[in-house]
Amino acid sequence: MGFKQSAPLPARWSISHPDELTVQRPLAERARVPAASPASPRDWNNGMINRLRKSGFTLLELLVVLLIIALLAGYVGPRLFGEVDKAKIKAAASQMKTLSDAMDHYRLDVGQYPSTEQGTKALVAKPDGAGNKWQGPYLAKDVPMDPWDHPYLYRKPGKAGKEYDLISLGADGKEGGSGIDADIEY
Repeated sequence: MGFKQSAPLPARWSISHPDELTVQRPLAERARVPAASPASPRDWNNGMINRLRKSGFTLLELLVVLLIIALLAGYVGPRLFGEVDKAKIKAAASQMKTLSDAMDHYRLDVGQYPSTEQGTKALVAKPDGAGNKWQGPYLAKDVPMDPWDHPYLYRKPGKAGKEYDLISLGADGKEGGSGIDADIEY
């Protein structure tokens, strides 16, 4: 590409631009003489490809980076999933508190909690036998599913002398269990 200087030029010769050779003549104006013809596009592409190959990453370097990412994911992943499960348990408790408050408003208007057959649907749609006392809906939206996409269970009367039970069956959707599969009662 262009003119390459192999030895120092005489005083009257100088390079002002890589593609041009400036000739200094004593007592004459400078004349610009083009250097050798520029490299063909094919030569330029080959040179560029070689430079790109040299500036890239080797397969070994990429494998080391992937190994480091896999180790970090293996270390951080289980901790994050444990936090997600705790957040779902807290979300279920919060939703059941909201449902319980709506049940209390229902009881204040109607005079009793909905029956087991009426269930939580009585909070959003007027149940049969509620008469003119029903002032709902008591929830702004439909009754939500628990964080594991199972419906909340409602039973009247509840266990241990409670007026009703409101239960999330946990991640497994079955009664009983432990950990994230444990039932959440309100």
